[in-house]
Amino acid sequence: MSNELLTILEYIEEERGISRESLIRALESAILTASRKSISPASDLSVKIDPKTGKIQAWARLEVVESNPGPDQIKFSDVAKKMPGAKLGDVVEWEVTPGDFGRIAAQTARQAIIQQLRRAEKENVQDEFADRVGQIINGTVRRFEAGNVIIDFQRAEGIMPSREKIHDEQYMPGDRINVLLQKVDINAVGPSLFVSRASSDFVLKLFEREVSEMHDGIVRIVAISREAGKRTKIAVASSDPRVDPVGACVGVRGTRVRRINEELGNERIDIVPYDEDITKFAANALQPAKVQRIDVNEAKHELTAWVDDEQSKIAFGRKAQNIRLAAKLVGWNITIKNVDHAEEASGDSLEEKMKKAAAELATDLNVSVETASTLVENGYVTLAGVKVAERESLLAIEGINVDELSAALDSLQK
Repeated sequence: MSNELLTILEYIEEERGISRESLIRALESAILTASRKSISPASDLSVKIDPKTGKIQAWARLEVVESNPGPDQIKFSDVAKKMPGAKLGDVVEWEVTPGDFGRIAAQTARQAIIQQLRRAEKENVQDEFADRVGQIINGTVRRFEAGNVIIDFQRAEGIMPSREKIHDEQYMPGDRINVLLQKVDINAVGPSLFVSRASSDFVLKLFEREVSEMHDGIVRIVAISREAGKRTKIAVASSDPRVDPVGACVGVRGTRVRRINEELGNERIDIVPYDEDITKFAANALQPAKVQRIDVNEAKHELTAWVDDEQSKIAFGRKAQNIRLAAKLVGWNITIKNVDHAEEASGDSLEEKMKKAAAELATDLNVSVETASTLVENGYVTLAGVKVAERESLLAIEGINVDELSAALDSLQK
């Protein structure tokens, strides 16, 4: 055991960079804990490992008494044979190594060494990756556990939870993959690195990597909204009026944005200019739809974007994705309203026009005029507009008859 232990300690010290002193202290503590019951009834015990020979011994601090020693005492006659200078009342260190101590120590030492190696590896991971949080790192897909992807980064393993994967993206063991390092947790069971490809910050870092003007501090991403695997909108600004921020991000013939698009599995990316004027910013955010005007309600933090029939579907987007991402990008609630249904026509007033739109929508949707009127007032003036809207957004409209509208929406899906 002694020679084997010394060999192991020497190997770990040289190959893993863990000092022999720290290993020995950890081993002594672990062996003492594991073998306390078999060593001695004394309370003040210690285990010592000779760093030169590897010999393991158990020691107790005992008080020297004349006779009838208790758990923390030893007879004077026993001590005098080995320690001639000892006196009654002295506290001496006395070896109490039991006969089967070698087996217990060997088993415990192996377990303690494994634990120390794991702890040291975790600490090395902390040292190597802590300053890379928020950056893109590259690894190799190793395996899958309960829908999560386990990635090898050579010096550590990372985990990409299923919610942090790009929608519909498929991975195979051995694939090289870029991810955003979100957190390092060496106390976690399993991999210590937590990574993502679905985070908005992943897109931001990809642009920072591709666009040299961002490195120079000329172009910056002011806001970003993303539905991973489907669509991303970013708003960009330039500190130099001579530099077009959108053009810088797109690159010559679209080379820069195309590389990012390919990295994201052909996720659609809309790049729009940021503007401090909220109406201009919102109009940009709703691109590719062309907005005629935007009304601002400061009190409710709401914007109303007016579009014609042709632009209405574009403004909403498939399943209302365009308006949802635009609202998130500007940080305001946005309502789309159709200017063709609001303007006076054929002698009708705005109120009469909205009544007609509500009556038509009530018939098409098979709901009451009251429910249809509430939809029209909130910008959903046609059956097509209702179909592309998110169900949750419709049912969340203030004052809407949830049960009636929910039944109508269910009928549309049949």
